[in-house]
Amino acid sequence: MKRNLFFALLFCLLGGSVEAAALWLPSVFSDHAVLQRGMPVKIWGSATAGKTVTVGISGDEYSTVADAQEQWEVVLPSHDAGGPYEIRVSSGGENLVIRDVLFGEVWLCSGQSNMEFRVKEAYDAANEMKRADYPMIRAVNVPHVMAGSPQDEVEVKWEICSPATVGNFTAVGYFYALNLHEELNVPVGIINASWGSTGVRTWMSREAFDPLPERMKSDYDPLALEDYGRFQRENAEKKQRFEQALAHDKGMAGKWYEPDTDISGWEEMNVPGAWVSTALGNSLGNVWYCRKVQLPESAKGRPGILSLGIIDDGDVAWVNGVKVGESRGAGKRRIYEVPQGVLKAGENAVVVQVNNFSYTGGFISVPDDYYLETGDDKVRYALSGKWKCRKSAVSMDFGYCELLPNIAPALLYNAMIHPFVDYGIRGAIWYQGEHDTRRAYDYRTLFPALIEDWRKQWGYDFPFYWVSLANMNPEDQAPRESQWAELREAQTMALSLPNTGQAVIYDIGDALNIHPVNKQEVGRRLALLARNNVYGEKDLVCEGPVCDSFRIDGDKIIVRFANTGKGLCVKDNKYGYVTGFSIAGADRKFEWAKASIRGDEVVVHSGKVKEPVAVRYAWSDNPGANLCNEEGLMAVPFRTDTWKGCTEK
Repeated sequence: MKRNLFFALLFCLLGGSVEAAALWLPSVFSDHAVLQRGMPVKIWGSATAGKTVTVGISGDEYSTVADAQEQWEVVLPSHDAGGPYEIRVSSGGENLVIRDVLFGEVWLCSGQSNMEFRVKEAYDAANEMKRADYPMIRAVNVPHVMAGSPQDEVEVKWEICSPATVGNFTAVGYFYALNLHEELNVPVGIINASWGSTGVRTWMSREAFDPLPERMKSDYDPLALEDYGRFQRENAEKKQRFEQALAHDKGMAGKWYEPDTDISGWEEMNVPGAWVSTALGNSLGNVWYCRKVQLPESAKGRPGILSLGIIDDGDVAWVNGVKVGESRGAGKRRIYEVPQGVLKAGENAVVVQVNNFSYTGGFISVPDDYYLETGDDKVRYALSGKWKCRKSAVSMDFGYCELLPNIAPALLYNAMIHPFVDYGIRGAIWYQGEHDTRRAYDYRTLFPALIEDWRKQWGYDFPFYWVSLANMNPEDQAPRESQWAELREAQTMALSLPNTGQAVIYDIGDALNIHPVNKQEVGRRLALLARNNVYGEKDLVCEGPVCDSFRIDGDKIIVRFANTGKGLCVKDNKYGYVTGFSIAGADRKFEWAKASIRGDEVVVHSGKVKEPVAVRYAWSDNPGANLCNEEGLMAVPFRTDTWKGCTEK
């Protein structure tokens, strides 16, 4: 271990010998830890090679000898829930003591920003924090770290749940743990390893990633896959050259803001338009835009307003060579005053230097937000549409890319998951998928691969539960293809793996916020799965209705459901019928349908489809669907057709 080498070298410099290596434990074995009850518990660390290491708990001692690589491990026998305990580790006269250790239920919580989302950001946060006096709930927040190879350690600490600490706990993980703790009356520990905007591939090991089909690897730099360390070094050199180009922007040096600048050789780009959806991709840096506007004689010399909507992330704007504004930050609307005497009759040049220093880049507002307004009569000249543009310094031209978790596979697995693979857990809960909606078809392969990978790394098939994507974006006026629906379908397909389950939440999201605040219900629905499948509450309904079969009856399709609990019903009956169903004939053109409940069946029909062949339910970004069981758990989205979706095409 590098850690052991450091201590050995330090000891030599202080006049000691390499033989006296420091006794060390991973930081997850620290005060207030929760260890998994009901199974043997491995404890490991490092010590001087050949030295005896003794671990003591409750008056019992377990000994081993550190191997030639200074590694050791002991296995404690299974313990019932309870505590607190002290665990003492000794070797060669050195002693470590871990205090206030509990045995209980340990769950790994992972994914992207909706798992990272904290209690202090959740619904009714002030009251939730005020009453969070649960000393038998403990949590670890794993720091954001990336690594090119599997790591043995990441610095963490256990926090006891209290009003002072709970605010920084993962909200989904906390409400999940709280539900289990209140039902089981045992300690619960949660290990939160999550990072916003991350894809599934960065969370799986290279062992799982490497056998995947080549199409699932094509967006990675080959060098990043072969030698991440070398990739980092070369990328740092490219970054230096890129930053030098930014500091000496050739557009500024060449005075591209002057109205007589020759733009005939510049490319064209739509405004509005995000860089990420163009050939610029995820590039950082500066791109110059120019738009020539014809103004009448009446506009000559008059003051004006230049509206540039929202720009990601920074901009400097000129009109006829005169600087009229400058802003930084994607949350600001750009409304710049054009001084009197700047505008002229005939051709006027609007020039904008756009700087992107994060992800999206470009003009990201709606078309009506881009205009030049002249005089007191407020005549507006639209600026949306084709602009001329030219790169002055963008990262793609230097081969530089920002080092974030999605740059290569396994970066977060290596640094944030692998350090815990020998730490006993009951299972895992997962909230991820938003980042991968555009590759939803591949998620059918990627997601099960991750689940099987983690189980292989831990050495047993622990329960794995996840959150189906919430509703997002405005409801569709007509049925259409949906990447979000296809991602939900891929998640549901992963239920073919044993010991899995999903919480369906398309009824509690927020159309305008990818981070809905009702994490209490998300945690509760996940906990229902564990209580039923892990903790023996077999009479507890833990899932919503699932399409079991369907049949065509004239101009209707009749869908039979399983998991109906006390019966099918609707959550919100404001329309007077079941919503969220669409139906199509052989032409594959879907129409919204009316649906009615008949026992454990739903009868679906549309006057626009006389000979239906397929039915879909909750098949959109924001389904607006209301079918559930009387226990309030929503029906699982589904389709009966096997036609190619938009992410497969």
